[in-house]
Amino acid sequence: MTKISHIIWKRVSRALVRPKRLAIFEACLIGLVSGLAALLLGEGVGWLGGWRRTLAHWIPVYMALPAIGLIAGLLSGWLVDRFAPQAGGSGMLEVKAVLAKVPMPLNLRIALVKLISTTLVLASGMPLGKEGPTVQIGASLANQLSRWFPTSPDHRRQLIAAGAGAGLAAAFDAPIAGVLFVVEELLQDVSGITLGTAILASFIASIVARISGSHSLNLDLHLITAHTSFSAPEIPFYLLLGILAGLLGAWFNRGILFSLALYHRFLNVSLPWRIGFAGLVTGIALSTLPIELRDHAGLRQLLLTGETNWQLVAFIFCFEFLLILITFGSGAPGGLLVPSMTLGAALGYLVGTWEYHWLGLSAAETYARVGMGAFFCGVARVPITGMIIVFEMTTDFNLVLPLMIVSVTAYLVGELVEAGSLYDRLLEFKGIHLAKDLAPKEAWAELTADDVMQRRVETLSSQLSLEEALQAFSQSSHRGFPVLEKGKLVGILTQKDISNVSERGLRGDCTVADVMTPEPFTTSPDDTLAHVVHLLDRHNLSSLPVIEGRRLVGIITRSDIIRVEAAHLSGEENLARHQSTQSQVIYQTRSPETGQGRILVPLINPKTANTLLEMAVAIAHDRHYEIECLHIIVVPRHQSLTEAKVSKVLGQQLLWSAIQLAQAWEIPIHTQIRVAHDLSSEILQSIKERHVDLVIMGWKGNTTTPGRIFSQVVDTIILQATCSVVLVKLGSLPHFDRWLVPIAGGSNTQEVIQLLPALVQQGGNRATL
Repeated sequence: MTKISHIIWKRVSRALVRPKRLAIFEACLIGLVSGLAALLLGEGVGWLGGWRRTLAHWIPVYMALPAIGLIAGLLSGWLVDRFAPQAGGSGMLEVKAVLAKVPMPLNLRIALVKLISTTLVLASGMPLGKEGPTVQIGASLANQLSRWFPTSPDHRRQLIAAGAGAGLAAAFDAPIAGVLFVVEELLQDVSGITLGTAILASFIASIVARISGSHSLNLDLHLITAHTSFSAPEIPFYLLLGILAGLLGAWFNRGILFSLALYHRFLNVSLPWRIGFAGLVTGIALSTLPIELRDHAGLRQLLLTGETNWQLVAFIFCFEFLLILITFGSGAPGGLLVPSMTLGAALGYLVGTWEYHWLGLSAAETYARVGMGAFFCGVARVPITGMIIVFEMTTDFNLVLPLMIVSVTAYLVGELVEAGSLYDRLLEFKGIHLAKDLAPKEAWAELTADDVMQRRVETLSSQLSLEEALQAFSQSSHRGFPVLEKGKLVGILTQKDISNVSERGLRGDCTVADVMTPEPFTTSPDDTLAHVVHLLDRHNLSSLPVIEGRRLVGIITRSDIIRVEAAHLSGEENLARHQSTQSQVIYQTRSPETGQGRILVPLINPKTANTLLEMAVAIAHDRHYEIECLHIIVVPRHQSLTEAKVSKVLGQQLLWSAIQLAQAWEIPIHTQIRVAHDLSSEILQSIKERHVDLVIMGWKGNTTTPGRIFSQVVDTIILQATCSVVLVKLGSLPHFDRWLVPIAGGSNTQEVIQLLPALVQQGGNRATL
């Protein structure tokens, strides 16, 4: 009976985890967590915003609001800058880039940082929306869930889009608009599985938003009682509204880009201070307004209920327009769709006032509601979504025809003035140009042998006996080993070579050099993956050594190609390559590459540089290695690597001393100075690019970083380096005639003992162990 129940359970499990059914389950889960995240964001903003209003009663408003804006901006910027730099800004363009297969991270950490930082920004009164953050949070949670569950790369991309749509649906309580936004702006895919997952996720997220009574505009629709109608004489006024929305939407997009450039050029400080400055300016500006205008949600309610006059509305439009540019340009986390709808409501109210003065047909607040969709479309260039989102929020069928007129008109005028949506322009500002029809083969063709190969290679010496070689095969899963002689590749030994020993008439006491296949097929690190696959298939090889000159730097097997292809399809490989290229070489020298190996010496501290170089030279001379000297200039993350002002004088002095020392010993030496944001990442990248065999670096002897053994940089390099790492703690007067070697067994002890002969010679041929 137990066996039967086990079989039944197994069949049920298989049926439930079929890709499409699993995708549907994940879509439901994504909709739920996206809706809850949007609810949490809304509740957090409301709670902190309540404290802001309370403090404004206790403390003079001209002190309270600027102080709250400054502190909230500093905290928000610190969170983003410290834990997730990708969580700044709207978040919409990061999602769009990922869906276009541009390598950018989307994970749980980004979702959490985005949630907290956006809460601080919006609660402090900055005029941004929560719809951009909810889109990024939903997409990040979807991507994280798709990695916890077994999901194919194609379904993962669709689930990310579903998470983004769910975030928008939860923000506006507009499930249809969430689906259309995915189709129209983000994924531009109308396949069944895409629509199905997006509909499910958006539907559930919207249910959560509706039950909680939370949406981004925070409107009390029961107060909006104006009767709406549509007649032919009003068409010219709706056309005028669409034209103005298209023109001003295009100028709004230009203003956003101008603000970003202005901050980048004239206020080139860290992100916390930029957002803090924006919060301070916002607080000062809001403190000058009447109390009913200090709340952006109340301001929108005022526009839509008609309880104002056109002079005040014109002031509100200009005031909000300028304040949005100042806030978003700082890099503050927050969306632009809700602010654009606020501007659209003000613009529509002005046109409606003019229409009511001349015709007296429709109230100004009707035009305010239509104006929200018009300006939304003028900024985002999504006419269908712009029309549907306002209709879903108001549930007024009389607005459909006016919305169609203004949305299409705003779209056409905006495209005439400046083609492309705001998010396309923002991506281009960041240097990301989305290819409309990027063929998969083009991305695959960019991979090289260096991207695929394993850098830790098990090798055999040509002088080993056949019996020792057999032991190596029995202890390894590999079917072949590269054979080295004096550090250079001379052949490869495979299981087939060993099985043919008796057929070739070789004796049992023969060596690896007698059995191996000499002069094997090889490839270089720069060869394309297509070339590697061709060699493996053409010559029926299971592995292919990768050499630089005659020096072995890696090996490629068929399983490596499958692994990298899977990572490439899921975007992980692209992300790793994208993150590893964040540096710039500003100085370098090269010598002939004649060594049998390569030692990397990061020169950071001038006080220890000479001693580390002496050790590196001694080891390089003993092993016939080359030396690679690296000096890294670290700049803050908010500064562009190409525009940061740095001095390479110190680096050149250190490198020149290294060159003189290496030349005295006749050792090839290569030097380079790099500008980077992260020290450990750049050292790891140099290890990979330069095929380093050994790293020698100094250590100060203690660390104040919690949770670290040596330091954040050193721990990262030790854990992630693909080569041996020598960590040197130097005394006040370093001598090399007395060495203490703790013996704990294992490969590390053997490595140290092999280094000792060279180091002992440096101390005058005397040592005490």
